[in-house]
Amino acid sequence: MHVQLINAAGAVKDVKVGFSWTTFFFGFFPALFRGDLKWAVIMFIACAAVGFFTLGIGAWVPAIIFSFIYNQMYIKELMEKGYYPANEYAQHQLQAKGIIAAVR
Repeated sequence: MHVQLINAAGAVKDVKVGFSWTTFFFGFFPALFRGDLKWAVIMFIACAAVGFFTLGIGAWVPAIIFSFIYNQMYIKELMEKGYYPANEYAQHQLQAKGIIAAVR
């Protein structure tokens, strides 16, 4: 599912919540294309390090792990940069996934 985040300047980002199929299939490239250089480098180094020690066989292990957590990390970083849910649906979905706390 996708939700929209917006910042004070009115910039809207449509982000996916949940498993990252693009990270699963393409590794660090989705982070690189999103401009998220920090996580692109971390993913590349993790895959290269594991691949080096397992002679290339285990390089897919970090990619699978990052597939489960990357979208959540990306959303949290956007929210730290000033983005917030654009509507009640986005607010509810982010709360349901535990990305943001429920407001009482």
